[in-house]
Amino acid sequence: MTLLQRLSRPWIWAWLAAALAFAATLGLTSGRGAGELAYAALSFGAFAAIVGMGQMLVITLGPGNVDLSIPATMTLAATLALKVMSTDPGTALLGLGVALAVGLGTGLANFALIFLLRLPPIIATLAASLIYQSLAIWSNRGLRIKPPPGLADFATGRFLGLPNVAWVGLALALIVWVVLERSVWGRWLLAAGQNLRAARLAGMPVEAVRAAAYVTVAVFAALAGYLLASFSGGAALNMGQEYLLMSIAVVVIGGTSIAGGNSNVPGVWGAALFMFLVVSMLNSYGAGAGVRNVLTGTIIIAIVIAASTRRPGA
Repeated sequence: MTLLQRLSRPWIWAWLAAALAFAATLGLTSGRGAGELAYAALSFGAFAAIVGMGQMLVITLGPGNVDLSIPATMTLAATLALKVMSTDPGTALLGLGVALAVGLGTGLANFALIFLLRLPPIIATLAASLIYQSLAIWSNRGLRIKPPPGLADFATGRFLGLPNVAWVGLALALIVWVVLERSVWGRWLLAAGQNLRAARLAGMPVEAVRAAAYVTVAVFAALAGYLLASFSGGAALNMGQEYLLMSIAVVVIGGTSIAGGNSNVPGVWGAALFMFLVVSMLNSYGAGAGVRNVLTGTIIIAIVIAASTRRPGA
């Protein structure tokens, strides 16, 4: 494979952008702290990658398909899981089960609104997110319950030099890649995104494929919320807020087509690292929160516009 052919792969650009952001950030510290920066990027990038992979499956279904309930699902899953565990040792698996059950429930509810009521996915998931967030507020009631010590140690720990949360994200990425590239469901998903009517006429279970995609993104969001709460020492009501736009940005920046019918798992990880490193670079320059948000938003908009005007097959 020639260099030009390699560079034509969309995910390459996400990783190159991450490498440039990494180098620019290190340039501010004369190369000091490279290991710490890489570790932090893998730690925090893992959460964006997990929710991004779920969002990627939904966006692959084609224009108009997106899940805006990710932040609320993360918050509700984390809140209920921590409440059930109540800091008691040995309850990590119970909490994980509760979080995944929340994800399953919200995913099914989202698709029910879309399929049964014929609501556009944007409206359905946005409206549902208000319900999920209200449930999280009602169940939280101002309490900040800490995760069990063992779970907190796992979420903040490392294995073979890499953060445990990054290992979880990498494992999920491998599973998603295998499903998309090697399974019948993956082929059905791509076919539905490329031409929904043709997929129906070909006898593919289109609605079952769509339902699975919306359930998966919710389950991934719930898992990310569970891990994030364990990582940060508790669930906050705004803990998932930054992942609303982030989950979409890492998908598009990573090379997945917003027109549907195409997924890019490696690109999601590269884009997640890039987004964290951009924020770190802006922090190193001493930019305030407002400046960081404006510049980050500008970068996202520019890349989305570039992706939407890309020629088919480019």
